[in-house]
Amino acid sequence: MKRWGDLSQDAADHLAAASVLDHAEMAVVVTDRFSNLLYWNPFAEKLFGRPGKSPSREMAVLSLGIMEKDHPLAVELAKHVLKGGVWEGTFDVRRGDGTIVYVRAQAVPLRHASGSVTGIVITAREALRSNEREKDRFGLLERIGERLAGSLYVEETLKRVAEMLVPQFADHCFIELMEGDRLVRRVSQHVQGWTPPPGTWKPVGAEIRYPAGHYANTAMRRQETILVEDFATSNYPSPTESSAKLCGEVGMTSAIVAPLCVRGETLGQMYLGLSNLTDRRSPHYDAFDRDFVGAIATRVALAIDNALLFEEERHTAESFQKHLLPRALPQLDGLDIAVRYYPAAPLASHGQGIQTQVGGDWYDVIPLSAGRVGIVIGDVEGRGAKAAAIMGQLRAALRAFAQDDKSPADILARLDEWTRIIATPEKDDSGTDVSITPIVTCQYLVYDAWSRQLSFANAGHAPPLLLVDGRCVELDIEEVGQPLGVRAKGLHADLVYKEETLSLPPGAALLLYTDGLIDRRPGRDGRMPSDAETLGVLREKLAKLADAEVERVADAATVAVPGEIDDDMAILVVRSTQSDLDVEERTFPAQPIMVGEARRMASEAFSSWNVPEERAELACLLVSEVVTNVVLHAASASVPRRELVVEGPPLPFEESWDVPGFEDEGVGDKEFTLRLRRGEESVWVEVFDQDLRLPRIRNAGENDEGGRGLYLVDQLARRWGSRPTREGKAVWFEIPTRSR
Repeated sequence: MKRWGDLSQDAADHLAAASVLDHAEMAVVVTDRFSNLLYWNPFAEKLFGRPGKSPSREMAVLSLGIMEKDHPLAVELAKHVLKGGVWEGTFDVRRGDGTIVYVRAQAVPLRHASGSVTGIVITAREALRSNEREKDRFGLLERIGERLAGSLYVEETLKRVAEMLVPQFADHCFIELMEGDRLVRRVSQHVQGWTPPPGTWKPVGAEIRYPAGHYANTAMRRQETILVEDFATSNYPSPTESSAKLCGEVGMTSAIVAPLCVRGETLGQMYLGLSNLTDRRSPHYDAFDRDFVGAIATRVALAIDNALLFEEERHTAESFQKHLLPRALPQLDGLDIAVRYYPAAPLASHGQGIQTQVGGDWYDVIPLSAGRVGIVIGDVEGRGAKAAAIMGQLRAALRAFAQDDKSPADILARLDEWTRIIATPEKDDSGTDVSITPIVTCQYLVYDAWSRQLSFANAGHAPPLLLVDGRCVELDIEEVGQPLGVRAKGLHADLVYKEETLSLPPGAALLLYTDGLIDRRPGRDGRMPSDAETLGVLREKLAKLADAEVERVADAATVAVPGEIDDDMAILVVRSTQSDLDVEERTFPAQPIMVGEARRMASEAFSSWNVPEERAELACLLVSEVVTNVVLHAASASVPRRELVVEGPPLPFEESWDVPGFEDEGVGDKEFTLRLRRGEESVWVEVFDQDLRLPRIRNAGENDEGGRGLYLVDQLARRWGSRPTREGKAVWFEIPTRSR
């Protein structure tokens, strides 16, 4: 037994497209791009009086009987629709038996599955002459309203209006908007194939000044729609002599000027004109047309006002986010960097407007100690100002945490705690805390250009793409931790975020990105490509640019995946240099005599690197201060206390005792390592030792012999600092080689 609604085979055959069109009480005609007939249904044969004839490619649409006076209108119809537009109008048709009928037609593009226009579909039926103009006008007004409803940008809004009005209702359309106290032309649309000669009518972007007594000036001043029914019987001052001359050449016959007013404010005006460039049934506007244009102007003014407000909000939101991102990237040794950020296009049909413009994507490049660099890419879930504000707080916090020079895993663990702290406190109706922690994906990397070592930790973010040896592959990450803000309670962050280390080959590039790069909105067919598909397309295209400059790689990545982006996206590309950077390193015993040896090593290295003498002497002075500080603290380091257990009666104390093991911890066995690095504009000095105590500047008294070494370093170096290491600590400073 069949279910209710199931169709028999006979019923299904009757629902085939051809069968349905055979029963339609409306003419359906299909042509190709050259207006050759491809199909018409039985009702079309009856309407156009061509019974028994089958369409063929030798028959043109004009063979349907469209009268000669309407041929130019049919040609304009075809041109407009083949550009993707919709046309609606009326024709006089002489049928096969000689009778004349009035036919109202609508034409839409015939599109291929790829989206290209391959022909025209025309639907038509007989119309009454009495309501011809009303139907034309109301249909046009309806289509204008539909087109305006889908626009959020001023330029697009104005362009859509002009394309709808020309050539169906006007031969010429000007739209001018106020910019401060100036009236500026924003649209100049004319019938196809004609443009105003230079030096006649003002072009787009020019300031427009209508003389006193001009009908356009009157429309603006009175804030009412002005009709000039026939220029032959009217006399108005012209803006310029060349403008008046051109009006005579094209045969301007009639014009309507409507002010664009909303909320009591005049935004500008819309000018429509008829001329002898086209052959129309009536070359003049009348009072009905004036009222119709006034209705259009009201809708256009509202659309422009909404678009202006939207653009202002969008500009504010984008400026807000862009100011939260780095203004300029630092110049780094051994690393080329390129970044891109793009907000998503608005979802006009969803009415979300500004909420779809900005989000929480961010990137950062953070200079660290001794020329090392921190590289960050992150994405806050959600869109709008709230996501951008959270992003700004996280970026600032991460930059602060990074200055501690901890491992990437430690940095992400601290950022995870901070993500929970900044959760917006919210209460439900009962007063219960319902704060929602933001969900954030992030990847933090630390790169040392001298050793080419890359350390990183991942918090749920997409792995970077590695471009090397003509290939583009995902960076192999063994431990991908959970996104920030979602770690289960009681689970320590050290168990979630793991540090990994690898060596970045010379000339290799990393592309870090947020998911907006591979997320795309559905295409014309409604299909949404998967992330795996779009990532495959991205990798294939980037593999061809594996050795290109970072700017080219960034540009190529932004356009590699077809379709409109569904989310904002951030891209950061870094490439290691092919050549190795200069570095010298040596380990010394922690003895006072080694201070001179360390200084000598620094002097020889700076001389071989052609560091200016003045800068080299300054750096050597600070090397002496830092090394002396290390040696002094090594000498004064306390020896760990040990408990001596002796069985039997107490023994007398003797100063000559040698306690086993104490000699192994003598000062003479302590060491320090001096590492010197040369960059393009600076040299870096690092001193490593086994003392866990971090140095600090102290105020030395007038009679104190020491305590001023770090003060000198702080005053004379561009930057200095210290960081813990696995074996102890490192003290570093930077000296510019070109200028202070």
